[in-house]
Amino acid sequence: MEKLIKHKLSDEYIELFKLIKVLDLVDSGAEAKMIVSDGHVVKNGEAELRKRAKIRSGDVINISDITIEVV
Repeated sequence: MEKLIKHKLSDEYIELFKLIKVLDLVDSGAEAKMIVSDGHVVKNGEAELRKRAKIRSGDVINISDITIEVV
């Protein structure tokens, strides 16, 4: 079953690995970076391999069966 998470930004953007960590989807920042570099993250329909990609309001991130809407 797919899970939907809405995340409200407190700044202009958040780096991808930090977003994954802030949402408690992993236990550590290193694990978040590994998920990204291993190709498990899709940003706005395209694979995202940059750990520090700037995630802004309106972006949609998919990791496995989790969808994150950034508002």
